[in-house]
Amino acid sequence: MKTLLLPALALAAALVAGCDTFEHRAQEKSAAFATLTPAQRAQLEQGSINLGDTTDMVYIALGEPDEKRETATAAGRKTVWIYHSYYRENVGVLTGAYRRDLVYDRATQRYVLVYAPLPPATIDDVVTEEVIRVTFRDGKVAEIEKPKD
Repeated sequence: MKTLLLPALALAAALVAGCDTFEHRAQEKSAAFATLTPAQRAQLEQGSINLGDTTDMVYIALGEPDEKRETATAAGRKTVWIYHSYYRENVGVLTGAYRRDLVYDRATQRYVLVYAPLPPATIDDVVTEEVIRVTFRDGKVAEIEKPKD
């Protein structure tokens, strides 16, 4: 089952990722993209953003954020876009695992609980790390925060 599931997931991810390219986002926000200078277009194509960039510019450069947060303070409202990276981390090998099965015993005409050993399995954990946090005030980038390496 795992061997069939992994290629299907990879294909689905490739299809979804194919829709989230710089070219697709620039076309999606074509009105905003048309107003940019060649230098700004090149900057966004490199995935780079600056203070003062608009939400459309950040979307074109980085795509849809993983999280959006709205905050109201005495100084005004701010919006924070948070981008994550995801990867799998091997955390070890599971050994000594058993599966419980209920088996009908014809001789005793009863169901018997049987423990069947499972083959060793690699255990992976999906790790999420924050890559960048972009804060907007009045529709423009006011802060860019990257975690320390």
